[in-house]
Amino acid sequence: MNGVVRALPAAEVLGSGVRVRPVPARGGAMTAAEIVARLEAAGATLLAMPARGYSTHMRQMKFDIVHTALEAYGWGGAMARPPAPSAAEISRMDEAFGWLALIPEAKYVLRRVLGARALVHPLTGRHLYAWRRLGAALGTDHKAVQRWHAEGVEMLARLI
Repeated sequence: MNGVVRALPAAEVLGSGVRVRPVPARGGAMTAAEIVARLEAAGATLLAMPARGYSTHMRQMKFDIVHTALEAYGWGGAMARPPAPSAAEISRMDEAFGWLALIPEAKYVLRRVLGARALVHPLTGRHLYAWRRLGAALGTDHKAVQRWHAEGVEMLARLI
């Protein structure tokens, strides 16, 4: 075997159709809009992850009681659930949330604002924490929270 061996991406070998977007190398220029988009996609992925498996919640035995005739025949409204994220989306989520660790400990408020603002509902695309709600949680004006968010994104753009 004198030929060159080339490693292929798993999606290409398996034919799964998963598109892997190239991630810029460290020191690459990412704009603020790209950073915000990646953080929001990471937040949506986090919220779309299934809440199954073992948990620390205490469980109680509760008998199901039929309250109405409609519930008896299964005519209750169905809740729409987001699809479970793929492994590639989870990897991108881990990378994007890892960026928050680059912000110094002294500026923990910036981490908190960026992390809270990154949480976007996977189905509706709405932020879980509006600017005013974040301002109330931090005890400040919503305009200050917007400035802190912009400052944190600019800091990440310099550090990435």
